[in-house]
This record gives sequence, structure tokens and C-alpha cells, in this order.
Amino acid sequence: MLKVHGLIKKYGDTEVVRGIDLHVRRGECFGLLGPNGAGKTTTLRLLLGLIEPDAGTIELAGIAVPQHAREARMKVGVVPQMDNLDPDFSVRENLLAYGRYFGMDKAAVAARVPALLEFAGLASKADAQIAQLSGGMKRRLTLARALVHDPDILFLDEPTTGLDPQARHLIWQGLRRLINAGKTIVLTTHFMDEAERLVDRLAILDHGRVMTEGAPRALIESHIEPAVVEVYGEGLEDWTRLHASQVCQRFESVGETLFCYTDDADRVIDALKQAPALRYVHRPSSLEDVFLKLTGRDLRD
Repeated sequence: MLKVHGLIKKYGDTEVVRGIDLHVRRGECFGLLGPNGAGKTTTLRLLLGLIEPDAGTIELAGIAVPQHAREARMKVGVVPQMDNLDPDFSVRENLLAYGRYFGMDKAAVAARVPALLEFAGLASKADAQIAQLSGGMKRRLTLARALVHDPDILFLDEPTTGLDPQARHLIWQGLRRLINAGKTIVLTTHFMDEAERLVDRLAILDHGRVMTEGAPRALIESHIEPAVVEVYGEGLEDWTRLHASQVCQRFESVGETLFCYTDDADRVIDALKQAPALRYVHRPSSLEDVFLKLTGRDLRD
């Protein structure tokens, strides 16, 4: 559904996208992760034919982009990072108007609206104005709107940013239904747990390059020790100096917390018994640990 080779984009002397290769299979949920400034937004704009690359090739839904971007976008549904629903239309009217952009006749769009409202959990809000909807409702409507023309592939740009946990879970349920129905999805997100739950494969971008690519569990197993012990409290500096290098395979001090990465957490916990003032959290390693190892912990603006 998506083939990208050698993609490059420059703005002046700055190379924002630096030779990206991607391949997304039909029916796959593919994640595109990266810190702010990694090149994700520029990459998405290139994939949709909204801007032209300086080098490289893109094939979207079997169509060359940007040469035939308009034809390709007819096969694509997009959920943008910020909701852009029409505030002058009701919930139902937003769906009806959007379908017309794709050349669907009024009867065809109207026939799809009830199922889309049901999918979004908004059947009872069909005649409500956009201003009356909660943030979660607006996101679900934006997702339903992206499906109005039954696209072959969906691009979701941080679909749950700013939502409370209940709304996030409702969005996840909808996305799982789409995945189970065989839709192809390209998802960008800053939530590592969201990526672990939803995607089949993912690529982590930084500084315009793909740092790594693969299934979430495979990336965790290949990049990070299986267990993490987070240690904090009074006396941490002394304990770190005396014990960390002996019981941790790898460790990082971040602020007032020590992250101890290990394949033998019991050994670390035994050493912590000598410092009762310290507290700790023992957990399995996660995709977030992989992300931070590859892209660093420095704040990006």
C-alpha cells in the first residue's frame, strides 16, 4: 500500500528528511514515531503529495506521488493532528459535505452516514452542532469522516493527543475494529503504549532518518535489557557510585532517578536492601525505553 525509497527533503541548507525507506503492507497498521523535529510531519506531507521531495520515490495505493497525488488522495483517509471540522454544520452535515469532496453523489454519502455515526458512537448526536461535542467526540467524528469514501489506507496523525484516558480507549476500540476489518493504517503517535497496543510494525525517526524498524516486541527484545529498575530517594548518589556498575548491565541517571537496565532484577533489588531509604519500581522494559535509548532524553521543542 505504501512504498518509499530514498526520500529526501531540504529547506534551504537544512535536510529535514534524509533518505527514508518505508514499506507498508496491505492490511497492516504501521507506526511512525519520533520526537518533535524528527521529520514526521514533513514525511507525512511528502507521502500525501502535499509537498514535493528533492529526491526519492513514493508509491501510495499503487499510484506514483507527487506525480499523481490527487488520484492517490482519493484512495486515502486522513485524520489530522488538529480537528478541522466545519463548525457551521451539524455532525451529520459534516459527513455529508465531506463525502461530496470525493465525488460521491448525495444518496451514496447518505447511505454511509448511519453506519459511520454508529462506528463513532455518535448516532444520538447526529443533529448536534460541533461546538456541543466534547474533545473525544470531535476526534471520533474526524475519524468517521476520514472513512466516508471507504479509503484503502488511513493516515492518522496523533489521533488521541489531548484526550482523557476514557476517550483514548474509545478511539483505540475504533481503530482495532478497522485493523480487524483489514484496513491499512499509518499512525503517528507520541504515546508508546498506543503504539505497542495497535501497530504491527513501526519505524522510529530522528533527525530525518529511520533509526530502527520492526515489530514492537522484537524492537524491545533487540535493543533493551528485559527488566528495568527505577530507583529514587535519599542516598541515591552514593548507592549509584557503589553498586550501579556492579548490578546493572546499563544505567542512566536522569534528574533524581536512576534507570537500571538488567536481565537479573533480583540482583539489583538485593543490592537495594542495603539502602532502605531508597525506593524503587521494578517493571519490564517497554517501547518507551527503546525510544529514549535511540533518540535521547533531552527535551525537544
